[in-house]
Amino acid sequence: LGSVIAYFTSAKFLLYLGHALSTWGDRMWHFAVSVFLVELYGNSLLLTAVYGLVVAGSVLLLGALIGDWVDKNSRLKVAQTSLVVQNSSVILCGIILMVIFLFKTQLLTLYHGWLLTLCYILVITIANIANLASTATAITIQRDWIVVVAGEDRSKLADMNATIRRIDQLTNILAPMAVGQIMTFGSPMIGCGFISGWNLMSMCVEYLLLWKVYQKTPTLAHKSAKVEASELKQLNAKKESDVKPAEGVQLIIEKDVTGFEPQQEKEVGCGARIAEPFITFRDGWVAYYNQPVFLAGMGLAFLYMTVLGFDCITTGYAYTQGLSGSVLSLLMGASAVTGIMGTVAFTWLRRKCGLIRTGLISGVAQFACLILCAISVFMPGSPMDLTVSPFTDISARLFENEPLPTIASPESEMIFATGMPNLSNGSIAPANSDPEMSPEPVPLISVSLLFAGVIAARVGLWSFDLTVTQLLQENVIESERGIINGVQNSMNYLLDLLHFIMVILAPNPEAFGLLVLISVSFVAMGHIMYFRFAQKSLGKQLFVCHTPEPKAAPDSSPPGNTSTV
Repeated sequence: LGSVIAYFTSAKFLLYLGHALSTWGDRMWHFAVSVFLVELYGNSLLLTAVYGLVVAGSVLLLGALIGDWVDKNSRLKVAQTSLVVQNSSVILCGIILMVIFLFKTQLLTLYHGWLLTLCYILVITIANIANLASTATAITIQRDWIVVVAGEDRSKLADMNATIRRIDQLTNILAPMAVGQIMTFGSPMIGCGFISGWNLMSMCVEYLLLWKVYQKTPTLAHKSAKVEASELKQLNAKKESDVKPAEGVQLIIEKDVTGFEPQQEKEVGCGARIAEPFITFRDGWVAYYNQPVFLAGMGLAFLYMTVLGFDCITTGYAYTQGLSGSVLSLLMGASAVTGIMGTVAFTWLRRKCGLIRTGLISGVAQFACLILCAISVFMPGSPMDLTVSPFTDISARLFENEPLPTIASPESEMIFATGMPNLSNGSIAPANSDPEMSPEPVPLISVSLLFAGVIAARVGLWSFDLTVTQLLQENVIESERGIINGVQNSMNYLLDLLHFIMVILAPNPEAFGLLVLISVSFVAMGHIMYFRFAQKSLGKQLFVCHTPEPKAAPDSSPPGNTSTV
């Protein structure tokens, strides 16, 4: 009994609990805000598309600056500030959305509808601030706090990373389902109120949990001071020099920044202050490029350039192939199960073969499963037809004045309940929803192979993701953890943005097969990059599982950590 109580009061469990609460609120909000925007703007996808573009663009541009802010401030201040900003923004957004839902008719008549437009802009802006704060929270908790709580025990760090991912997998499925049911059987306004109330309660509990974890882990109060620009260049140049590990680490001074009083700085001109964010942005990307795990990080980013996931694009394509919402819900549940299996596989493989080789094995497993997706493109039932212009639908809308895509009202309940809107042919209603059309049934061989490959690949995908995450945790010096992981987030969003642009350029179902082949190609390129990283790190021992792995670079471990990967 004593050991059980000790576990439930440990810093590790409190960190898990706080992450579960935070992730649950995040997943509910990310699902609901897209549906709210669709409902508000005449059942059009325009606001949702604008919101997605603003969020991706903001993280892409500001990721390095957010990471730099994380590095320059004490851990507790960063965690508490980002937590309060994130939850307060969601609460404020929920209140504004409730006002819009209640008084939309009146707002439309005021100032020729400009006041309503201003409300839309305000909602998107505040929601974007919430997402940026969520990014800061993820960097500081998942990339920094967890490393300190795990201490020098890398096996404990691997187990904690895997548990965090399992929490992510479960909340990805359960949170949208929960809020979807509330909006289905209640109303969008009730959904707004519920999410606002949840975030208010969650913010108070998470704030307390963060304080408890901070008290139980004294080392969180000690943080490496941010290095100067000249020292940063020396650190980044280390991998090309013959400097010994101890000599490189001596540049970092350990001190408690909780009560740190900054020294009086020299007067800085206005031009220098304006240029500072741009210099930080440049230095962050340069530092990222010079990291010994750069190729591993790039390999992970390339996996975001894909349509082979359970997002609105793939589910929309599935509707055109005759799959129902209930079937897709089951498939999403299966993908969550295989994702959790991937976290279990990661911990087992790491113990047997080491961290770097785990990434290799995971990459091969993921790519082998995605071969099924490539084969599905050429199987019966595949609509791929490269003779059909991908711009046919766009030109028809532009020059033949076709109406904007709308949501068929009977399907709105399905969207709230499952969180799977259909984007096929620019519409959210299933392609075969008109009973008068009664189209011929589409052979399911192609779409079955497609989703079999996507679901099976989740095992390798999540194991690979955990591998790269831990490589970044172990091989980036403490004073650069924030900015490097901020740039990594920017890279992920950049490739994710490119995959949406790819779909915009080829939106018709006949071109989806081509998008699948391009996606598989990018996954292959990502794993080739990781293979090159592993080859440089392990050399001739690359395929020898029973020997301990060397570090990714001679000086890449965090200060004070001398164990091997």
